[in-house]
Amino acid sequence: MTTRIFLASTLYGAVTLAAALDSGCFAPTDRRLLVVANNAATPETTVPLDRMPGFERLRPRFDSVLSWNEAIAPFHPGDWSPRADDVPLWERYLRLLWGLGEGERVELAVESIQVAPALTLARLFPDAPVDVYADGLMSYGPTRVKLDPLVGERVRRLLHLELVEGLRPLLLGEFGSAPEVVPAEAFRKVVDELAADEPPGAGDETAAEGGALLLGQYLSALGILSPAEEEALHLRMVRGAVARGHRRLVFKPHPVAPASWSRALEREAAALGAELTVYDRPVLAEVLFGRLRPALVVACFSTGLFTADRFYGITVARLGTGPLLDRLTPYQNSNRVPVTLADALLPDLESGESGEPGEVGEVGDLAGLIGAVGFAMRPQVRPDLRPVAERYLSAHLDARTRRYFKRRRLTVLGLPGGVPGGLRVPRGALARRLVRRARRLRRALVRAS
Repeated sequence: MTTRIFLASTLYGAVTLAAALDSGCFAPTDRRLLVVANNAATPETTVPLDRMPGFERLRPRFDSVLSWNEAIAPFHPGDWSPRADDVPLWERYLRLLWGLGEGERVELAVESIQVAPALTLARLFPDAPVDVYADGLMSYGPTRVKLDPLVGERVRRLLHLELVEGLRPLLLGEFGSAPEVVPAEAFRKVVDELAADEPPGAGDETAAEGGALLLGQYLSALGILSPAEEEALHLRMVRGAVARGHRRLVFKPHPVAPASWSRALEREAAALGAELTVYDRPVLAEVLFGRLRPALVVACFSTGLFTADRFYGITVARLGTGPLLDRLTPYQNSNRVPVTLADALLPDLESGESGEPGEVGEVGDLAGLIGAVGFAMRPQVRPDLRPVAERYLSAHLDARTRRYFKRRRLTVLGLPGGVPGGLRVPRGALARRLVRRARRLRRALVRAS
């Protein structure tokens, strides 16, 4: 008997899983268990995935829906990982809790394999083969950590939506995992199921008159922007949409964003002679694309910009990506590839750029650009990308593309575009003795003071 355990923490991920199941990406098994995880900082105060609007449409695809939070309570899903010696005990506990026989074969389908809870679940079933499904634009970036081979070598496939036509994901490429595209038609069909349960409400008339949809991302919660800077970015979205001739706007805030931001946007729109409606129900942006059919979708670097264009044929525009490329720290920040893709492929709202995504801003070879950025981010994880990075930087590094790289980073890695001659760091026994001597002198000075 074989049971496949699916792990999901977001509605977007659950919809992607449902689309993969509907399109035959998974071979039949005796049972399908969906384990939902609430990774919010305070899970007790947020709505879990299995109680979100539209989830009941997804539930029949699984034989049972289980809670990861309840299984490991009182530990937090995003922080907890068992000690190595305790793994066999935890596996027996989960098999008993979830009705899995001792000899029953288990297969896993998880998201974000490099962090908990997906990594934790993979460790607790050490013999289970693993399929990974991608969370939006993150799949095009390299794996965030050097994954334990005992986990990475078990990953068979990376299931992902083709958000950028023809671009191969870098995620898990170091293990030779085969990328497999989840059909866009299946994804849209599942989204339409969720939209059927969405009651009439705010924003319907706006869309009917060719309005603009503005997507908030709550970047300040990630430490990328300050709250004041993010509010200013939203205000620029309003001004940019109005400047393009849109007088009816819908703002979809992040579910945990401050309500004061929405009120500020309403006042700004009114001052510009436009009407702004806040759509604060916790639904997928894709549900609104199909339901409202806006004439324009605006965001910073949201995955929703790419689904709006690729799957719904809606005009999109990005805003604020240039400063973000400079602000993301460290360079290895996992948002760097999504920001790079949005900046390189999508028209800028305020500059008046127009046209199809991919035609704005010539960056040369897109796969080469992402390969070069991926190597600069994680050279220890993807050393095989060095030749790609060298070729791209030698041929395409100019005023337009330099924004995607840091000169210091290129210098440290010895790549084209760095400081001539590089930063030569002395190595060897003599250098180590000098460093130790300097540390002893510093400690002596501190004690003397």
